[in-house]
Amino acid sequence: MILLYPIFLWLFIPVITLFFIRKNKSIMPKVHLIILLLIVITLCRPVVKLGLQEQAIEAKEIIIALDVSYSMKAKDILPNRYDFAKETLSSFLKSNPKDNIMLIAFTTNPLLLSPLTTDHALIEIALKSLNPEYILTKGTSLKKLFKKIASMQHEQKNLLLITDGGEEHDLTALTEQLKEENIKLTVLALGSTQGTTIEKPNGTLLKDKEGNLVISRINPLLKKLVSNTGGTYLNASNTPTTTAKHLQNAFEKQAQKNNLITKKQYRYNEFYQFPLLLALLLFLMLHTRAIKYLIILFSLLGMQVQASMLDGYYLDQAYESYYKKDLNKTKELLLQLETSSLQSQFALANTYYRLHDYKKAILLYRTIRSTSPKVKQKLYYNLANSYTKLKEYDKAKLYYTKALQLGEESDALHNLALIALLQKSKETQLGITHPKSQSSASSTNDDTQSKEEQSKEESQTSSGSGAGGESKAGNKKEKKKRILDRQQESQPLSSKVYELINKGYIRETQPW
Repeated sequence: MILLYPIFLWLFIPVITLFFIRKNKSIMPKVHLIILLLIVITLCRPVVKLGLQEQAIEAKEIIIALDVSYSMKAKDILPNRYDFAKETLSSFLKSNPKDNIMLIAFTTNPLLLSPLTTDHALIEIALKSLNPEYILTKGTSLKKLFKKIASMQHEQKNLLLITDGGEEHDLTALTEQLKEENIKLTVLALGSTQGTTIEKPNGTLLKDKEGNLVISRINPLLKKLVSNTGGTYLNASNTPTTTAKHLQNAFEKQAQKNNLITKKQYRYNEFYQFPLLLALLLFLMLHTRAIKYLIILFSLLGMQVQASMLDGYYLDQAYESYYKKDLNKTKELLLQLETSSLQSQFALANTYYRLHDYKKAILLYRTIRSTSPKVKQKLYYNLANSYTKLKEYDKAKLYYTKALQLGEESDALHNLALIALLQKSKETQLGITHPKSQSSASSTNDDTQSKEEQSKEESQTSSGSGAGGESKAGNKKEKKKRILDRQQESQPLSSKVYELINKGYIRETQPW
């Protein structure tokens, strides 16, 4: 057993001190102190760790590219452009706790500091450990940055570019790059239009080869680039916090479709209810005569609560909305659950199917694990239906066959017979009716599994779930899994990292 919040243990000190220094021999004050101790234990949240569980969440995927070139040391934004950008990013991360965010630092060359992750503490560590004093490159290459992002295998490439624009001038080439790779651009332009000088570490001002002072200003190309690609252009506000809010509003106005991603999260058996109920019983024994009700409360001690108190309420409301065909409300309620279960996962996947978001439905179905033949049959049947809707008939045929191998299923047999016709109609462009959609029984009977089955099934792996066309999709899914372990020490970036950033330093033509 472990305590999730051991910080509350310090409250034991005053309570135990009062227990021993009180001279009153009455038992009631001592029982009150015992009640306080039980409440402290409840606050510490005792749990037993069961292991890792996959959980599907909706989140935006945002690639943040931070300019760390020499011109970012300009002080037309206080304390300077770079520090202002770091504080803005910190506020932005706090306001987007569920989003999947990647961090790239770039000058002449881009360098990945943090892959896509929902663990923003890791991004903060990478950001704090980056020291611009060790970066020798002073130029800015948006072309190489866009090329790096284009090489990444992501469906959505939402780029937040934080820069002053450097000396870039090839607007046409950059525009074509963004359009070809379908990169959605949001620019936070740091600096002023009139520009300012750049101070070197020794206190002197930066000059070019001819001895003229270097003036760094916002590159007007940035606004034209955003205009050509239909992106969003923002200037720095008075404070980093306000700037972060404007960025947040910009992403919300874009109404970007969130991805359904999976991450790994530790599962626990909760035991906070035992000290809490014991404290309640002691209090009632002291202050009430309703002894007959204590039997009911004692019976609650044998119950194992594995979700938050509101999870049951949200799940019931989600079922009610599902039957009323208010699917958007159903989805919102299910996404509010703190702990996912077999019931909630099936319900959410079925909801995505009904909303015609078949890719998300497939992704969620594939995270469900069970050893129950009935559950696996429904799972394979629903997966087959989803693949059929996407016209991926080979995979659909595979899962219909798997469903029939686990028992008789008339709908699966009927749909399997139509797959050959659908494949032929796809080639000859004939309009043949799609197979039967999953019935209300098949989409909602999953939710009637007994609690006994759930506790067993959720901890097991569905046999045969990795067969056929699943291996490639499984590899992609593994890239998005995130283990929520924040017990990581902050480590400075190695010299190798700075070597990668400084690559090509001696060949720079615009060294500021």
